[in-house]
Amino acid sequence: MTGPTSAAGTGSPAADAGRPVRILIVDDDALVRAGLSMILGGAPDLHVVGEAADGSEVAGAVAACRPDVVLMDIRMPRVDGLAATEALRASPRPPEVLVLTTFDADEYVLRALRAGASGFLLKDTPPAEIVRAVRRVAAGEATLSPTVVRTLIEHVTVPTVADPRRERALGLLAGLAERERAVAVAVGRGRTNAEIAGELFMSVATVKAYVSRLLTRLGLNNRVQIALLVHDAGLV
Repeated sequence: MTGPTSAAGTGSPAADAGRPVRILIVDDDALVRAGLSMILGGAPDLHVVGEAADGSEVAGAVAACRPDVVLMDIRMPRVDGLAATEALRASPRPPEVLVLTTFDADEYVLRALRAGASGFLLKDTPPAEIVRAVRRVAAGEATLSPTVVRTLIEHVTVPTVADPRRERALGLLAGLAERERAVAVAVGRGRTNAEIAGELFMSVATVKAYVSRLLTRLGLNNRVQIALLVHDAGLV
């Protein structure tokens, strides 16, 4: 898995309190759950607080276990991870969601990201990278590299002129200042903060501040959603 694209965020309650990150694992495969529990349980700053075997169990498990991060499988028999993610992210003060996927065969990843997931992990990701990815999500960062952002965008069909999604995206972006819009378009092209800084003659710190402002103004969860919004508007 390639290196992360950082998204501005407030971080998890765990990070704020200096306690271990609480993790809920959701997967219909008991062996996958056991493997992830073993991997994550070996890190002193991570704590697996619960498991669920289907998306239908997520709401109850979150209420009982109060996780900071949910590792969410996409394909499950009764309620899939997409529906569970949408419901979870719509609730008050939801935990971060990290999608577990095969990616190459899973077109639902994009919909999960639109719903507010902070990124995804391939199921064959090396253990050390899984641990790092959970830490990044708990710290308020998206776990997608610029390369992955570009790959995702290539899988998205540009909305037609009359498509409500395009109209909504254009309406949101129309309210941005010129510099904010330029940063948003650069994010939509999959640029790193350093690349954006070079292109727009800003410092990296200023770019990070702009990304944070964009997330707040647009009501989005991470920079991947900024990229998707820009793509929906037909600007990339």
